[in-house]
Amino acid sequence: MDKIKLCCFAYAGGSVAIFRDWKDYLDPRIELLPIEIAGRGKRMNEGLYKDMTAAIDDVSAIVKREIKDGPYALFGHSLGSRIVYRLAQRLAADPSVPLPQHLFFSGAGAPHIIRADKKQYALMDDAEFKQAVFHLGGTPREFFEHPELMDLFLPILKNDFRIAETAVTPEQIQPLDTDISVMLGREDDLSPEQVAGWEKHTRKTHKSYFFDGGHFFLHAAKPQMISLINTTLLGTRATPRTAYP
Repeated sequence: MDKIKLCCFAYAGGSVAIFRDWKDYLDPRIELLPIEIAGRGKRMNEGLYKDMTAAIDDVSAIVKREIKDGPYALFGHSLGSRIVYRLAQRLAADPSVPLPQHLFFSGAGAPHIIRADKKQYALMDDAEFKQAVFHLGGTPREFFEHPELMDLFLPILKNDFRIAETAVTPEQIQPLDTDISVMLGREDDLSPEQVAGWEKHTRKTHKSYFFDGGHFFLHAAKPQMISLINTTLLGTRATPRTAYP
């Protein structure tokens, strides 16, 4: 049996480094493929995307090369979920590409529901943005304590938020022919409508799962999340390489 490739996308400001130890929990029959987007990690010297379309142009070319010889699934957290959603739409429109076996949307509400009270991070001035991101969590404290790091990191983070906040109107919804799983933090600031709204984006099955924590629950809940991924992709609870803590 071919390994299932799991292409993963990080949250705003994140890099593939956040998936470094996922192999310790994934079943050996799942091949981890973290996808680095431009402007960070090994791609630090590449220009930032001007919009979501440019991001999908880039990552779709990468993913197509990786998935040409076997089954695959897509995972994304926060910004990564937005990328996975648009990427899945792009791949579904290409008859030469097989559909993903499953889509995992983590830390994000349905893309067509924009709450009136939702903070628009990309529109904030730098001081307000830094404060808002600090309270959101997820960004290492040292970035806020060392101005030289923040000066380097801020344009990347702000651009990521701008892309992530690209809206999808209800008229643009094109339900996918792929099962989806939505992973959410119980303390994250999402409305019931944002959670339930994902069902409009697939003709197949849609399930939501809640984990302890806020927006960045994926760090503390990593063993439970990856156990769910193993079970979903393989149909059985797999034994990880490293025992869950």
